[in-house]
Order: sequence, then structure tokens, then C-alpha cells
Amino acid sequence: MSELPQRKTNRLQGYDYRQNGAYFVTICAKNREMLFGKIVGAVDNRPPHIDLSDAGKTIEKEIQVMQEIRENIVADIYVIMPNHIHMIIVIEDNGRLTTAPTLSEIIRLWKRAISKQLGFSPWQKSFYDHVIRNEEDYNRIAEYIENNPAKWREDRFFVLL
Repeated sequence: MSELPQRKTNRLQGYDYRQNGAYFVTICAKNREMLFGKIVGAVDNRPPHIDLSDAGKTIEKEIQVMQEIRENIVADIYVIMPNHIHMIIVIEDNGRLTTAPTLSEIIRLWKRAISKQLGFSPWQKSFYDHVIRNEEDYNRIAEYIENNPAKWREDRFFVLL
């Protein structure tokens, strides 16, 4: 019997994802399907932006709910794209007595809540993360997220319909 290939871990080995910090997260739709909305062109001097589908609106609502439920979690900046989401999630454990959940647990519960509301799972397995190490790193990533809709055709997740 041949062995199945080992899936490479996406997480930084030895890093405690419960600790205070900022994390850049990218979560993709299964098969990169365009489920979350569409990019619409510039109007009235506005740059291209996303017109959210019902699924996209559910995602946006659950970003807010995630922050309300977990007082130590902030989605500092995010963008919902047609087939993926970019977020900077900040974990701030202000000395609470309970153990903070890991980043993976936060994302798993968030994805599950959205899937339950939609009646199906729109998600690719796992997610990408990057531990933000300093202010320069944060600013570079925040600019990338803010400019993502305007650079949609250059995005590695872009799919021509």
C-alpha cells in the first residue's frame, strides 16, 4: 500500500497562536468559486469595490459577531473578495483568567458559523496565516488589503469567468 503524501503545515512551528499579536489571515472559497460577490468598477471617483453576494454579507456580519462574542479579538482590517477573504486579526488577552483560543480555533468556529447559516460549507480546507512582526509589516499588509479590490485582476486568486 502506498503512503499518502504528508500535508505541509501552514502554521509557524513552535509559535503560540494564543498570545497577543496581529495575524494576517487569508481564507479561500472551495475551488476558488466566486461565491462572496463581484468586483465592480470605479463610480463617482470611487475605486473598484466589492458588491457582496448574500454569502458575502453573511461573512461580513459574522466578522462583526466574532468581535462581539470574543472581547479579545479584533478584525482590525479586512476585505471580502469574490473568492477569498483577507483579514488582520488582533488578539489582545488583557489578563483574563480563561485561556485565549488559538487563531486556528477562532477561524474554525467562525467558518462553522458561516457554513451553518449558508446551509453548506463554502470553504477551502485550512487557511493561510502570517504572524505580523512589527509596524512596518502591519502597514505593508494593511495597504495590500485596502488595495486588493483595485488590483483584483492581478491577484493570484483571480479567476476569469
